[in-house]
Amino acid sequence: MINFAVIDLGSNSVRMTITQIKDDGTTEVTHQLKEMVRLSENMGAEKVLQEEPIKRTLEALVKFEKVYEKLPHLHIEALATAAVRAATNQAEFLQLVKEKVGIDFEVITGEREAYLDFLGVTRTLDVGEECLIMDTGGASTELILVKQNQVAHLISLPFGSVTISQAFNLDNKIKASELFLAMTDVEKALTGVDWLVEAHRTKLVVLGGSNRTLAKIARRKIDAENPPDVHGFILSSDAAFDIFAELVDLDKSEREKIPGLAKARADVIVGGLTPISLIMRTLHIPQILFSNHGLREGALFDFMDKKKK
Repeated sequence: MINFAVIDLGSNSVRMTITQIKDDGTTEVTHQLKEMVRLSENMGAEKVLQEEPIKRTLEALVKFEKVYEKLPHLHIEALATAAVRAATNQAEFLQLVKEKVGIDFEVITGEREAYLDFLGVTRTLDVGEECLIMDTGGASTELILVKQNQVAHLISLPFGSVTISQAFNLDNKIKASELFLAMTDVEKALTGVDWLVEAHRTKLVVLGGSNRTLAKIARRKIDAENPPDVHGFILSSDAAFDIFAELVDLDKSEREKIPGLAKARADVIVGGLTPISLIMRTLHIPQILFSNHGLREGALFDFMDKKKK
């Protein structure tokens, strides 16, 4: 038996999933934790991790340590993504983490992150032979084109909910000019990915906090008392556009009151939904399939695949 812990240090949140891998190969998730640390906050053009976000992150990791430190047969995979990947003070930050909780984080490439997303999604959802997988994080957006159940193309783009919101002042009351500039900037990056034309009208499968928020808002409209699961939830593009338009019209305090939208995400949700809105629009995507599984589950499947070899 192995207690397999995956710590996913993103730009907006840090999450940990602990899964018990039993001797017969079956698995059981025993712990799931999340802390909103906003590590990429105010990194700026210099790409420097700031003191307060670092402090919040270390505090969260100490909380996690208290959960896993007494578990037997522990295997930890600590993965850092976009914020740490881009940070000019990456080495100093990783040393601080090592000193505080004794963990050596692996700073994975955007391509590795995208591949783990692919594993996490395709092993837990019936996505068919072809689809486009999209993971919008705090400081990066991963796109994976799946053809014949295999990765045909993948890319990691250097923008996400936090970076877009901060660069174009989309945190509170939205000015039309700033939203226009944000959408123009993101659209330029997306249309610069030549192979994306192959995803025209394909199935879009999404994950990441901002994208999942669309599902969380939409499902509350269906049944506020017993909303359907996010994993496997399907939403039409028209319904998604209506939600995005509603959010754009509101300021931060008004967005905080929307059922399904976490208060901690109210200042970055407009920036966070900009990439998916443009993907739906430029590729004429008819509907969205939501996944609750991604990098952490992908890391588990990757580990188990390697053990079988």
